[in-house]
Amino acid sequence: MDIHRKVKGVTAAAVADAHAKDLKVQGKYGVNYRSYWVDEGSEMVFCLVEAPNPEAAARVHKEAHGLLADETHEVHQG
Repeated sequence: MDIHRKVKGVTAAAVADAHAKDLKVQGKYGVNYRSYWVDEGSEMVFCLVEAPNPEAAARVHKEAHGLLADETHEVHQG
């Protein structure tokens, strides 16, 4: 899961657009951006991603729209 903090003026529509761009690029890197959540009030975005490593996930964001995460956490579904 990656976390984007202090995304000034973030909107659900803007994140939906960025997510769609991720989906177009992700196959090149063996990545699957599965879902995302937006908290407009705290200007935060959370992305659930399956990736071979954090660097691959970051490459997708960088190429797709340039909005890199501030944190990446490896999580496992319970």
